[in-house]
Amino acid sequence: MGRDVKATREAILAGKTALGIEFGSTRIKAVLVDEKNEVIAIGTHDWENQLVDNIWTYSLEAIWAGLQDCYQNLAKQVKQEFDTEIETLGAIGFSAMMHGYMAFNEKDELLVPFRTWRNTITQEASEELTKLFAYHIPQRWSIAHLYQAILKKEEHVKDVNFFTTLAGYIHWQLSGKKVLGVGEASGMFPIDIHTKKFNEKMIAQFDELVADRGFGWKLADIMPEVLVAGDNAGTLTEKGAKLLDVTGKLKAGIPMCPPEGDAGTGMVATNSVKERTGNISAGTSVFAMAVLEKDLSKAYDELDLVTTPEGSLVAMVHCNNCTSDLNAWVNIFKEFQEAMGQKVDMNELYGTLYRKALEGDNDCGGLLAYNYFSGEHVTGFEEGRPLFVRRPDSKFTLANFMRVNLFTALGAIKIGMDILAKQENVTLDEIMGHGGLFKTEGVGQKVVAAAINTPVCVMKTAGEGGAWGIAILANYMLQKKGESLSDYLNAAVFAGEESSRMEPDAKDVAGFEAFIERYKKGLVIERAAVDNL
Repeated sequence: MGRDVKATREAILAGKTALGIEFGSTRIKAVLVDEKNEVIAIGTHDWENQLVDNIWTYSLEAIWAGLQDCYQNLAKQVKQEFDTEIETLGAIGFSAMMHGYMAFNEKDELLVPFRTWRNTITQEASEELTKLFAYHIPQRWSIAHLYQAILKKEEHVKDVNFFTTLAGYIHWQLSGKKVLGVGEASGMFPIDIHTKKFNEKMIAQFDELVADRGFGWKLADIMPEVLVAGDNAGTLTEKGAKLLDVTGKLKAGIPMCPPEGDAGTGMVATNSVKERTGNISAGTSVFAMAVLEKDLSKAYDELDLVTTPEGSLVAMVHCNNCTSDLNAWVNIFKEFQEAMGQKVDMNELYGTLYRKALEGDNDCGGLLAYNYFSGEHVTGFEEGRPLFVRRPDSKFTLANFMRVNLFTALGAIKIGMDILAKQENVTLDEIMGHGGLFKTEGVGQKVVAAAINTPVCVMKTAGEGGAWGIAILANYMLQKKGESLSDYLNAAVFAGEESSRMEPDAKDVAGFEAFIERYKKGLVIERAAVDNL
């Protein structure tokens, strides 16, 4: 069904639209939506981080050139399809990859190149702060970057007047407001879920920790203000309008929603912001997020705590390895087909092999595999070796072989999720699945349901990801009438959305439990491979 061009043009001219822009690690994406959150136009710009002096970074020039090009590509599409220019918008929202460190002096000058989330240079700070707060502070968090700079006696720290994330920086430059959405803020510094602000007790602990260093600042004074979804976060200034639209057509005064992180916009785009729900993204890497009803009893290295854009606590398990080894094995079968002189259809090949896994023994017939192309934090590996191991009496069939490779793709994530289910008694009503693992209908979904013993939903149509998520948050700010974000999403965004829900099969669950015990015992084999191969 095509769009009504005339009605859409009128909506664009009247500013009955919302614009969401997200800075991902390889692509900047802009999505323009109408009042029903349906996509009108998309603009993109590809970019890459640089390794400068052993720090992963993006230059300020790359940030602004990328934003401007992305916006121009969107404006071009609007012009081509609807024969009109964008002069105003209902609202704008910005989102970006979370964490990292952008520090400025009192003249608003960047003190050191932007340090992105990819840098693993803050281990000492991460460990000390985790101990101090009794709260897990991952290396990529902004506070870990600040404290590591203090430990290294970096010259710039005394001059810090403000530090923020990439999303916070862009929002500040376009609106003049030093604010962050609570989801994004939760990757800078721990949030108190009762106040939805930075944790004051921990701020005081940090100030005491660095008191003898003689800085002229206190932590609370140099961090952004925390806002929640639906709050007004300022308006586009004259300077901001020119920064975003270099042609000068876009007018100032457009309301802006709180800038968010890619975790929060991903939750919005998959309709998983409500307590007792979550989402799992399974592709090259895999992460799962569970929206909690209460604080955890203690800190766990395997779990990162962030929040939804409304400030509900979310436990996140992130694993580096998921489908890469599975894809490598499928390619072996592709080579075999080609060697036999057969024409290969990759969709058919994946579908056939994935479906074959469903015929295997519940516990994979005693087979064992590790999909570790790289290290895996959850199981304590700094590097990885993909492995396939079996006993002479294991049932080595194609079905079991495919099944064990699907199971192991979720091995590390299961260990993290089991902490929530078995040690913290967290119950989820359902989890939303998205990513490459779910492409073959019913297979990835069935395996994930078995791994985490929770119903798994997969939407028939995938949205436009985080850029769409932040556009929805911009519309929510304009349209909300007191309802929660979750109620708004159910009514205004996902009401007609087709999705398939799959309950866990008891035999599959028991089979996965047997497999994971074998997986844990076999980690010494993986360790030997890393040490000797």
